[in-house]
Amino acid sequence: MSARPTPGVAHRLRPGLLHLWLLPEPETAGLHGILALRELDDAERVRADAFRRSADRERYVVAHIALRRLLAAYLRASPRDIAFERALCPRCGAPHGRPVLVGTDTHFSLSHSRGAVLIGVACSPVGVDVQRLPRPGRVEACAATLHPEERREVEECAPRDRPAAFARLWARKEAYLKGTGVGVGGWTSEVYLGREGPDTPPRPAGWTVLDVPWGRSHAAAAALREGAARLVVHRLPSEAVLVGAELPAPEEDARFRATGLADAAGTHDAAGGTSSGLPPDRPRPRTEPTFGRTNARTHDVDPGPDALHAAGVTGLGPAERGA
Repeated sequence: MSARPTPGVAHRLRPGLLHLWLLPEPETAGLHGILALRELDDAERVRADAFRRSADRERYVVAHIALRRLLAAYLRASPRDIAFERALCPRCGAPHGRPVLVGTDTHFSLSHSRGAVLIGVACSPVGVDVQRLPRPGRVEACAATLHPEERREVEECAPRDRPAAFARLWARKEAYLKGTGVGVGGWTSEVYLGREGPDTPPRPAGWTVLDVPWGRSHAAAAALREGAARLVVHRLPSEAVLVGAELPAPEEDARFRATGLADAAGTHDAAGGTSSGLPPDRPRPRTEPTFGRTNARTHDVDPGPDALHAAGVTGLGPAERGA
Protein backbone atom coordinates (compact mmCIF):
# COMPACT_ATOMS: atom_id res chain seq x y z
CA MET A 1 0.00 0.00 0.00
CA SER A 2 1.50 3.33 -1.01
CA ALA A 3 1.34 6.61 0.82
CA ARG A 4 -1.52 8.71 -0.46
CA PRO A 5 -0.82 12.15 -1.94
CA THR A 6 -1.45 14.99 0.47
CA PRO A 7 -4.25 17.25 -0.83
CA GLY A 8 -3.13 20.71 -1.86
CA VAL A 9 0.60 20.13 -1.40
CA ALA A 10 1.47 20.80 -5.04
CA HIS A 11 0.06 24.33 -4.80
CA ARG A 12 2.27 25.30 -1.86
CA LEU A 13 5.49 25.54 -3.87
CA ARG A 14 6.18 28.98 -5.30
CA PRO A 15 9.27 30.90 -6.42
CA GLY A 16 11.63 31.78 -3.59
CA LEU A 17 10.11 29.19 -1.22
CA LEU A 18 12.15 26.18 -0.15
CA HIS A 19 10.57 23.28 1.71
CA LEU A 20 12.96 21.22 3.81
CA TRP A 21 12.06 17.89 5.37
CA LEU A 22 14.14 16.57 8.27
CA LEU A 23 14.06 12.91 9.28
CA PRO A 24 16.21 12.08 12.32
CA GLU A 25 17.41 8.59 13.24
CA PRO A 26 16.60 6.91 9.89
CA GLU A 27 18.42 3.76 11.01
CA THR A 28 15.66 3.06 13.55
CA ALA A 29 12.60 3.79 11.37
CA GLY A 30 12.02 0.09 10.68
CA LEU A 31 11.57 -0.59 14.37
CA HIS A 32 8.11 1.02 14.13
CA GLY A 33 6.77 -1.23 11.38
CA ILE A 34 7.48 -2.57 7.89
CA LEU A 35 9.45 -0.35 5.52
CA ALA A 36 7.76 0.24 2.15
CA LEU A 37 10.56 -1.29 0.08
CA ARG A 38 8.28 -2.11 -2.86
CA GLU A 39 8.13 1.60 -3.68
CA LEU A 40 11.82 1.61 -4.68
CA ASP A 41 12.86 1.01 -8.28
CA ASP A 42 15.31 -1.65 -9.46
CA ALA A 43 18.32 0.66 -9.38
CA GLU A 44 17.61 1.67 -5.79
CA ARG A 45 17.18 -1.96 -4.78
CA VAL A 46 20.50 -2.91 -6.34
CA ARG A 47 22.24 -0.04 -4.58
CA ALA A 48 20.62 -0.92 -1.26
CA ASP A 49 21.62 -4.54 -1.69
CA ALA A 50 25.26 -3.48 -2.04
CA PHE A 51 25.53 -2.20 1.52
CA ARG A 52 27.18 -4.62 3.89
CA ARG A 53 26.38 -2.81 7.13
CA SER A 54 22.73 -2.98 8.11
CA ALA A 55 22.64 0.59 9.47
CA ASP A 56 23.96 1.95 6.15
CA ARG A 57 21.41 -0.07 4.21
CA GLU A 58 18.50 1.03 6.43
CA ARG A 59 19.54 4.68 6.14
CA TYR A 60 19.71 4.54 2.34
CA VAL A 61 16.37 2.73 2.05
CA VAL A 62 14.58 5.07 4.45
CA ALA A 63 15.98 8.14 2.69
CA HIS A 64 14.79 7.00 -0.73
CA ILE A 65 11.37 5.86 0.45
CA ALA A 66 10.92 9.26 2.10
CA LEU A 67 12.07 11.06 -1.04
CA ARG A 68 9.66 9.14 -3.28
CA ARG A 69 6.72 9.67 -0.97
CA LEU A 70 7.35 13.38 -0.58
CA LEU A 71 7.78 13.97 -4.30
CA ALA A 72 4.67 11.89 -4.98
CA ALA A 73 2.72 14.11 -2.59
CA TYR A 74 3.91 17.29 -4.28
CA LEU A 75 3.19 15.89 -7.74
CA ARG A 76 -0.04 14.07 -6.80
CA ALA A 77 1.38 10.80 -8.07
CA SER A 78 2.23 7.33 -6.80
CA PRO A 79 5.68 6.91 -5.20
CA ARG A 80 6.46 4.06 -7.59
CA ASP A 81 5.69 6.28 -10.59
CA ILE A 82 8.34 8.86 -9.71
CA ALA A 83 11.06 8.70 -12.39
CA PHE A 84 14.54 10.17 -12.11
CA GLU A 85 17.22 11.06 -14.62
CA ARG A 86 20.49 12.97 -14.62
CA ALA A 87 20.80 16.53 -15.86
CA LEU A 88 23.73 17.51 -18.04
CA CYS A 89 26.89 18.41 -16.18
CA PRO A 90 27.45 22.18 -16.46
CA ARG A 91 31.22 21.64 -16.62
CA CYS A 92 31.50 19.02 -19.36
CA GLY A 93 27.98 18.56 -20.78
CA ALA A 94 27.85 14.83 -20.03
CA PRO A 95 24.65 13.33 -18.51
CA HIS A 96 26.01 12.93 -14.99
CA GLY A 97 24.79 16.16 -13.44
CA ARG A 98 22.39 16.51 -10.54
CA PRO A 99 19.42 14.12 -10.34
CA VAL A 100 16.17 15.59 -11.68
CA LEU A 101 12.57 14.51 -12.05
CA VAL A 102 11.27 13.39 -15.43
CA GLY A 103 8.46 15.49 -16.89
CA THR A 104 8.17 18.23 -14.25
CA ASP A 105 9.86 21.47 -13.25
CA THR A 106 9.79 20.60 -9.54
CA HIS A 107 13.33 20.40 -8.15
CA PHE A 108 14.67 18.38 -5.22
CA SER A 109 17.82 17.43 -3.37
CA LEU A 110 18.57 14.60 -0.94
CA SER A 111 21.32 14.17 1.63
CA HIS A 112 21.85 11.60 4.34
CA SER A 113 24.50 11.04 6.96
CA ARG A 114 24.64 8.82 10.03
CA GLY A 115 21.60 9.73 12.10
CA ALA A 116 20.06 12.18 9.64
CA VAL A 117 18.16 12.54 6.35
CA LEU A 118 17.50 15.94 4.74
CA ILE A 119 15.30 16.54 1.66
CA GLY A 120 14.71 19.84 -0.13
CA VAL A 121 11.90 20.60 -2.61
CA ALA A 122 11.52 23.85 -4.56
CA CYS A 123 10.46 25.43 -7.86
CA SER A 124 14.07 26.14 -8.85
CA PRO A 125 17.36 24.20 -8.59
CA VAL A 126 18.17 23.35 -4.99
CA GLY A 127 20.92 21.58 -3.12
CA VAL A 128 20.96 20.31 0.47
CA ASP A 129 23.58 18.68 2.63
CA VAL A 130 23.75 17.30 6.16
CA GLN A 131 27.02 16.32 7.82
CA ARG A 132 27.81 14.64 11.09
CA LEU A 133 30.46 16.69 12.85
CA PRO A 134 33.91 15.31 11.96
CA ARG A 135 36.70 14.33 14.28
CA PRO A 136 39.45 16.90 14.85
CA GLY A 137 41.89 14.83 12.78
CA ARG A 138 39.64 15.02 9.73
CA VAL A 139 39.40 18.79 10.00
CA GLU A 140 43.18 19.02 9.78
CA ALA A 141 43.41 16.48 6.95
CA CYS A 142 40.73 18.18 4.88
CA ALA A 143 41.61 21.83 5.42
CA ALA A 144 42.99 22.07 1.88
CA THR A 145 39.49 21.60 0.43
CA LEU A 146 38.38 24.94 1.90
CA HIS A 147 38.87 28.37 0.41
CA PRO A 148 41.97 30.04 1.95
CA GLU A 149 39.78 32.59 3.74
CA GLU A 150 37.55 29.79 5.06
CA ARG A 151 40.62 28.00 6.41
CA ARG A 152 41.61 31.16 8.24
CA GLU A 153 38.12 31.41 9.75
CA VAL A 154 38.32 27.82 11.03
CA GLU A 155 41.80 28.37 12.46
CA GLU A 156 40.52 31.41 14.37
CA CYS A 157 38.09 29.17 16.28
CA ALA A 158 39.03 27.48 19.53
CA PRO A 159 40.19 23.89 18.89
CA ARG A 160 37.02 22.41 20.36
CA ASP A 161 34.88 24.53 18.01
CA ARG A 162 36.74 23.73 14.78
CA PRO A 163 34.85 20.51 13.87
CA ALA A 164 31.51 22.38 13.96
CA ALA A 165 32.95 25.34 12.03
CA PHE A 166 34.39 23.04 9.37
CA ALA A 167 31.17 21.03 9.10
CA ARG A 168 29.07 24.18 8.61
CA LEU A 169 31.35 25.39 5.84
CA TRP A 170 31.45 22.00 4.16
CA ALA A 171 27.68 21.56 4.33
CA ARG A 172 27.19 24.96 2.66
CA LYS A 173 29.76 24.06 0.02
CA GLU A 174 28.21 20.68 -0.81
CA ALA A 175 24.68 22.10 -0.86
CA TYR A 176 25.71 24.80 -3.32
CA LEU A 177 27.74 22.49 -5.57
CA LYS A 178 24.95 19.89 -5.59
CA GLY A 179 22.45 22.59 -6.52
CA THR A 180 24.55 23.76 -9.46
CA GLY A 181 25.01 20.18 -10.65
CA VAL A 182 28.79 20.50 -10.68
CA GLY A 183 29.30 18.36 -7.61
CA VAL A 184 32.33 18.15 -5.37
CA GLY A 185 35.78 18.04 -6.95
CA GLY A 186 39.15 19.71 -7.01
CA TRP A 187 37.44 23.10 -7.41
CA THR A 188 35.89 23.16 -3.92
CA SER A 189 38.62 25.43 -2.59
CA GLU A 190 37.70 28.03 -5.23
CA VAL A 191 34.19 28.54 -3.79
CA TYR A 192 33.86 30.87 -0.81
CA LEU A 193 30.91 30.42 1.57
CA GLY A 194 32.35 31.72 4.81
CA ARG A 195 31.48 34.85 6.74
CA GLU A 196 29.98 37.82 4.94
CA GLY A 197 31.65 41.19 5.35
CA PRO A 198 33.20 44.12 3.53
CA ASP A 199 36.64 42.47 3.53
CA THR A 200 35.63 38.91 2.65
CA PRO A 201 35.60 37.31 -0.83
CA PRO A 202 32.35 37.43 -2.82
CA ARG A 203 29.85 34.60 -2.59
CA PRO A 204 28.53 32.77 -5.66
CA ALA A 205 26.18 35.06 -7.57
CA GLY A 206 22.53 34.12 -8.08
CA TRP A 207 22.32 31.69 -5.16
CA THR A 208 21.01 31.89 -1.61
CA VAL A 209 22.83 29.65 0.86
CA LEU A 210 21.35 29.02 4.31
CA ASP A 211 22.34 27.11 7.43
CA VAL A 212 19.74 24.62 8.64
CA PRO A 213 19.56 24.06 12.43
CA TRP A 214 20.14 20.42 13.38
CA GLY A 215 21.34 20.30 16.96
CA ARG A 216 24.87 19.67 18.22
CA SER A 217 25.72 16.46 16.36
CA HIS A 218 25.25 17.61 12.74
CA ALA A 219 25.65 20.60 10.46
CA ALA A 220 23.24 21.16 7.56
CA ALA A 221 22.73 23.68 4.79
CA ALA A 222 20.55 24.43 1.78
CA ALA A 223 21.16 26.38 -1.43
CA LEU A 224 18.53 27.78 -3.77
CA ARG A 225 19.09 29.35 -7.19
CA GLU A 226 17.14 32.55 -6.70
CA GLY A 227 17.29 35.78 -4.74
CA ALA A 228 16.23 35.93 -1.12
CA ALA A 229 14.87 32.52 -0.21
CA ARG A 230 12.20 31.76 2.38
CA LEU A 231 12.91 28.54 4.19
CA VAL A 232 10.19 26.40 5.75
CA VAL A 233 11.38 23.35 7.65
CA HIS A 234 9.23 20.35 8.50
CA ARG A 235 9.98 17.32 10.58
CA LEU A 236 9.14 14.02 8.89
CA PRO A 237 8.21 11.29 11.41
CA SER A 238 9.84 7.88 11.08
CA GLU A 239 6.44 6.29 10.55
CA ALA A 240 6.09 8.14 7.24
CA VAL A 241 8.24 5.51 5.47
CA LEU A 242 6.24 2.51 6.65
CA VAL A 243 3.72 0.43 4.71
CA GLY A 244 0.27 2.02 4.96
CA ALA A 245 1.52 5.32 6.38
CA GLU A 246 0.33 8.75 5.27
CA LEU A 247 2.50 11.82 4.97
CA PRO A 248 1.81 14.80 7.24
CA ALA A 249 0.51 17.97 5.63
CA PRO A 250 3.37 20.47 5.27
CA GLU A 251 1.97 23.08 7.62
CA GLU A 252 4.43 25.84 8.46
CA ASP A 253 5.94 25.77 11.92
CA ALA A 254 7.13 29.22 12.98
CA ARG A 255 9.75 27.71 15.28
CA PHE A 256 11.59 26.27 12.31
CA ARG A 257 11.51 29.20 9.88
CA ALA A 258 14.83 30.70 8.88
CA THR A 259 16.08 33.33 6.45
CA GLY A 260 19.55 34.50 5.58
CA LEU A 261 22.82 32.81 6.47
CA ALA A 262 23.13 32.28 10.21
CA ASP A 263 25.37 30.03 12.27
CA ALA A 264 22.44 28.36 13.98
CA ALA A 265 23.85 24.86 14.47
CA GLY A 266 23.63 23.85 18.08
CA THR A 267 21.12 26.51 19.10
CA HIS A 268 17.85 25.05 17.79
CA ASP A 269 17.25 21.38 17.17
CA ALA A 270 14.70 21.23 14.36
CA ALA A 271 15.14 17.47 14.19
CA GLY A 272 13.84 17.04 17.69
CA GLY A 273 17.09 16.12 19.43
CA THR A 274 20.54 14.79 18.82
CA SER A 275 21.09 11.92 16.40
CA SER A 276 23.05 8.72 16.65
CA GLY A 277 23.28 5.39 14.91
CA LEU A 278 21.32 2.23 15.66
CA PRO A 279 22.46 0.83 19.02
CA PRO A 280 23.76 -2.74 18.67
CA ASP A 281 21.43 -4.12 21.31
CA ARG A 282 18.27 -3.12 19.45
CA PRO A 283 16.51 -5.65 17.21
CA ARG A 284 17.01 -5.35 13.46
CA PRO A 285 14.24 -3.25 11.84
CA ARG A 286 11.52 -5.22 10.09
CA THR A 287 11.29 -4.85 6.34
CA GLU A 288 9.46 -6.26 3.40
CA PRO A 289 11.24 -9.13 1.55
CA THR A 290 14.97 -8.44 1.82
CA PHE A 291 17.48 -8.24 -0.96
CA GLY A 292 19.48 -11.23 -2.14
CA ARG A 293 23.17 -10.48 -1.84
CA THR A 294 24.75 -10.09 1.58
CA ASN A 295 28.48 -10.01 0.79
CA ALA A 296 28.59 -6.93 -1.45
CA ARG A 297 31.37 -4.49 -0.82
CA THR A 298 30.84 -1.72 1.70
CA HIS A 299 29.63 1.64 0.39
CA ASP A 300 30.24 4.77 2.45
CA VAL A 301 26.95 6.63 2.49
CA ASP A 302 28.23 9.50 4.60
CA PRO A 303 28.67 12.17 1.90
CA GLY A 304 31.57 13.76 3.74
CA PRO A 305 34.38 11.24 3.15
CA ASP A 306 33.40 10.37 -0.41
CA ALA A 307 33.02 14.00 -1.34
CA LEU A 308 36.34 14.85 0.24
CA HIS A 309 37.99 12.05 -1.70
CA ALA A 310 36.52 13.50 -4.90
CA ALA A 311 37.98 16.83 -3.91
CA GLY A 312 41.45 15.33 -3.83
CA VAL A 313 41.82 14.58 -0.11
CA THR A 314 43.44 11.21 0.59
CA GLY A 315 44.91 9.43 3.54
CA LEU A 316 41.78 9.13 5.66
CA GLY A 317 41.85 6.01 7.77
CA PRO A 318 39.01 3.50 8.21
CA ALA A 319 37.61 5.39 11.19
CA GLU A 320 37.39 8.63 9.24
CA ARG A 321 35.97 7.01 6.09
CA GLY A 322 33.28 5.09 7.97
CA ALA A 323 34.51 1.69 6.72
